[in-house]
Amino acid sequence: MQLLDSLSINRGNDERVIELWQGDLTGLTHEQAVDILVVSAYPNDYYPSRHSLMGALHHKGVSVQKLSENKLVDLRQTCSCWLSQPITSPASLPFKQLLCFEPSNNNGSPADVVGDIFRSLVPFVCGPNPMTRVAMPLVSTGAARAPVVDMMEALFTAAVNWLEHGLPIRRLILMEQSRYKAAELKGAFAILKRNYLRAASPVKTIARYDLFISYSHKNRPEVEFMMAELKRLRPNLRIFIDQGELQTGEAWQEKLYRSIDNVYKVLAVYSPDYLVSKACQEEYNIALTLHAKTHQDLLFPIYLYSADLPPHFSKWQYMDCREGNQEAMRQACARLVRLIPDE
Repeated sequence: MQLLDSLSINRGNDERVIELWQGDLTGLTHEQAVDILVVSAYPNDYYPSRHSLMGALHHKGVSVQKLSENKLVDLRQTCSCWLSQPITSPASLPFKQLLCFEPSNNNGSPADVVGDIFRSLVPFVCGPNPMTRVAMPLVSTGAARAPVVDMMEALFTAAVNWLEHGLPIRRLILMEQSRYKAAELKGAFAILKRNYLRAASPVKTIARYDLFISYSHKNRPEVEFMMAELKRLRPNLRIFIDQGELQTGEAWQEKLYRSIDNVYKVLAVYSPDYLVSKACQEEYNIALTLHAKTHQDLLFPIYLYSADLPPHFSKWQYMDCREGNQEAMRQACARLVRLIPDE
């Protein structure tokens, strides 16, 4: 095991660290022990091939196939992942649970889906029992044959974005077993780190809004109905709502983070289309992260159309407006307005 480089991200007195290591993830020491070990797989394919992380886990007595048969949380439909039950045997393992990441074949290039890993982690690291230490390999550089430097840049960028904006991961370990790939990664990490530290540009200010509406554009008519009702109740209400579909990756833009970070409430409009939209998931997860950071009730969910809500959606108290019940929407708008200060 060799530490190649690290980056500290400071948020006041709160420090988060990204570390790049060369070695075997299953051989982490007691001091390096983590809450979650991320493993990547093709959908429903948990064969422990010889040179894979699953193979190394199998050698240590951990069968991903068996763990998959009794998942603790299954978020494959919305977040391309599932979380295992706590792993108690063998007792010497340096991790508590596995997060198995299973991107579908239509999720885009390997670099495009890296953000999905952090989207998958949000429900667990921001939950009632936060899991603040995470380790993962450089995904998609094995059988998927993604370029090492491309994956390093994608992982680094996604990790920095989330940690800077409050995702409560204290320590993120990125591990590469191959010495040759690790040498290439070390150079890429150093360049990314240097560019990050040099980019000390001042944060652009953005106008403060009262409300950010997170919704699927397929539910636009119902959202416009609610906007009209909100404006009727309070004409001066400042609402942030995007006017066009977000393209892949756009939800990572700084403007989105700062817009959500600068509102009193986030109105999340649950529907089947909302749950499968990456842009909506990104907005929802940013709101969850900010909630964990500030301990303020930022989210105001409205359940617009029946759907199979994942646990981290259903745990929040929502206003039930199924199935597009306009009277219930009026009542929800009236309650929401009362929760927003009238400046």
